[in-house]
Amino acid sequence: MLSPLEMGEATFLLAIGGDHGSGKSDLAQFFAKLYGEQRTNIIHLSAFRLPLYGARYVMATEHRGLFECAQHFDWDRLRSAIIGLKQGLQIEGAVPSRSDHRHFSTDLRKPRRISEAMKLILLLAVIGTTLALYSKKDDVVELTEQNFKNLVINSDDIWIVEFYAPWCGHCKNLVPEYKKAATALKGVVKIGAVDMTQHQAVGSPYNVKGFPTIKVFGADKNKPSDFNGQRTAQAFVDAALAEVQKTVKGRLGGKGGSSSGSRGGSGGSGGGNEVVELTDANFDELVLNSKDVWLVEFFAPWCGHCKNLEPHWKAAASELKGKVKLGALDATVHTVAAGKFAIRGFPTIKYFAPGSDVNDAAEYDGGRTTSDIVNWALAKHSENLPPPEVKEGSTQALVDEACKDKQLCIFAFLPHILDCQSKCRNDHIATLKQLADKFKKNAWGWIWTEGGSQTALEEAFGVGGFGYPAMAALNPRKGKFAMLKGSFGKDGINEFLRDLSYGKGQTAPVKGEGIPKIDKRDPWDGKDGQLPQEDDIDLSDIDLDKEEL
Repeated sequence: MLSPLEMGEATFLLAIGGDHGSGKSDLAQFFAKLYGEQRTNIIHLSAFRLPLYGARYVMATEHRGLFECAQHFDWDRLRSAIIGLKQGLQIEGAVPSRSDHRHFSTDLRKPRRISEAMKLILLLAVIGTTLALYSKKDDVVELTEQNFKNLVINSDDIWIVEFYAPWCGHCKNLVPEYKKAATALKGVVKIGAVDMTQHQAVGSPYNVKGFPTIKVFGADKNKPSDFNGQRTAQAFVDAALAEVQKTVKGRLGGKGGSSSGSRGGSGGSGGGNEVVELTDANFDELVLNSKDVWLVEFFAPWCGHCKNLEPHWKAAASELKGKVKLGALDATVHTVAAGKFAIRGFPTIKYFAPGSDVNDAAEYDGGRTTSDIVNWALAKHSENLPPPEVKEGSTQALVDEACKDKQLCIFAFLPHILDCQSKCRNDHIATLKQLADKFKKNAWGWIWTEGGSQTALEEAFGVGGFGYPAMAALNPRKGKFAMLKGSFGKDGINEFLRDLSYGKGQTAPVKGEGIPKIDKRDPWDGKDGQLPQEDDIDLSDIDLDKEEL
């Protein structure tokens, strides 16, 4: 028993029956299994670079003086390579390569002589099976990977398309009726055929699993319907005319005849739909190496799960507007973009962080409801946010901007520069920046001031002009604040802020309304503090009475 061959190069075995006394066969089989008990000599054609696509197996055997040939795959890829059979097997243009000789029982350099009858039988087996089911003279249009999109998807014509394999018996039986229907419908409905052994990518989006599979592409080309009628010319004509009538009524009723399967809005706007419609033309420009966070759905119009996801996807896009962009790409139409990410099922959702290229795309592993999508996306949005800036509160406008629309605004009161010089102050600021980065997903505002420089602010929090460094967290909307009561170090501040993020901690009402008044001050120049210089006093002119001393 021979093991099945791998796809790609070296996928063809030829077994030539040896003269071992059995006298049963000269040509035993091509591969998969031995036909009978006779011993064989194997020639492995991996020595000739013959790529076969879609190969299954071929057997040929002599039985009772007659040669039988069972064909199970399309020979089109071989036809251009195998030119003739003379003195064994000659292949024009084939280049010998180093092969695995473990499977050889004959020397490739000395092929066994095949009788003229055998050469004729093998040549007929090769050439005879390469004839396509349909020719250019037929009214059936040959559809390929190169023309399917333009002829069918982007066309306003109605199409009936057969997905077939040349070796399929049912497909061969269908040919005369299919041709008859194509002739009858000429000028009314287009009839096409796709050889799936040559153009597998055309049928894969439509879940083609058997042959023949027949689809009707009507007004909405991205949602073809299955043809389940009898396989007669009359049945095809009836189905085609019914689709024509349906399309005409739809156009008359204002539904239009567009073949678009769009799921997105117009660039993310219009009609309340914030989902960006992505295509082969705009995908790289909008998504790859973007400054934005993207979630992209790759869908097929006929996919039930995609249809169920659609309202949730649109709702999530609206909620995430300005934070995360949601896009949708019809993978059955825009195959170039979809092909970059090996899309194998629908819907497939990919996450693209800012600056991502093709290799950086990550799988979305969240749920399929609006809230699931929003929460997952916001978590990714937070991960990609830059750390908030820790600003010195030197003006009212600066503080108002830092704390505007924030849930909390963190105020740090650092010691006077004379009590804590530049290194000391920079160490405190560095700690604040580290913690601001750690808690950045909370989107808080961060302000520091020099102790004693903002009297009204300190009074509002009860800092009282001593005890620096100190920290307060203000909720501007509620007018409440909480004070750090632990140590002003990384661990102490971290514990304080962690409790606040969980809604814990003691709060008190702030004095006044909104953000306390900020006095305008010159910002710190980053240098050490200097004691003020005092004028020297000359005591020589002062006459002091010794008795008064």
